[in-house]
Amino acid sequence: MTSTVSAPLAPQALPSRAGSFRSIAWRRFRRHRLAMAGLVLLTVFVLAAILAPVLSPHEVDEQDLFAQLQPRSSEHLLGTDDLGRDVLTRLLYGGRVSLMVGILAALMSTVIGVVVGALAGYYGGKLDNVLMRLVDLLLAFPAIFLLLILFAIIPRSVWTVILFLGTFGWLYLARIVRGEFLSLREKEFVEAARSIGVSNRSIIVRHLLPNVVAPIIVATTLAVAYNMIAEATLSFLGFGVPPETPTWGNMLSGASSYYTTVPQLAIFPGLTLTLAILAVNFVGDGLRDAFDPRAVR
Repeated sequence: MTSTVSAPLAPQALPSRAGSFRSIAWRRFRRHRLAMAGLVLLTVFVLAAILAPVLSPHEVDEQDLFAQLQPRSSEHLLGTDDLGRDVLTRLLYGGRVSLMVGILAALMSTVIGVVVGALAGYYGGKLDNVLMRLVDLLLAFPAIFLLLILFAIIPRSVWTVILFLGTFGWLYLARIVRGEFLSLREKEFVEAARSIGVSNRSIIVRHLLPNVVAPIIVATTLAVAYNMIAEATLSFLGFGVPPETPTWGNMLSGASSYYTTVPQLAIFPGLTLTLAILAVNFVGDGLRDAFDPRAVR
């Protein structure tokens, strides 16, 4: 009786943990229909803002005093405002500023919140107390007063609004990151890293921070929508971007005198802002579900 020995199987490359997690997260995100619709809509807004000079035949500040408050026509698809400027052109260029304010302020607040939360959660003790009391103080401080002081020192501009929103937008994220670090710093893999002499900086950056990426991404995405609403609110109150700079909030503020006579001046920027914020929120909901480790794969 002869026995046959089967040849050893060739080793197969196993997908990396990071690659597998990304593929699972993307598969979950694709199943979220509203998130995919929001991603498509947000992409359309971004491309329209970038390609504004190509899509519109008019200049952003081009005025025609003989064509004030005109209805929609072949020359002006969404009509004109009180200075004879093309509404569609200002919507396209305004998207640039509104999206830039939302994204840059969110990134600024994310960096500050992650640094403060990571330091407070990892080191604890006196540093944690000092940083968290600073967070409590800023949460209790009336932000509008700081904005008035800021405008008294430096001229009002887009960058001033971004600085203001970024300065006050990191507080809740810092608490989230701190809570995650407090629960992770006692785990076995952190103790093992300490036992072999890994520096605190490497433990924070290479071992702890990757485990907190999911809530950071979700919080940053939702902060974009919040900052866009805040920019429109500040512009409506007269504390936002200068009126000569087109933003969706400035267009709503400029249309306040024509709500009943020329309602389209408020309808178009208001509808555009609403759709953009809904798109960002849908994407944020999809990211939250995609990165949820308790979700069904």
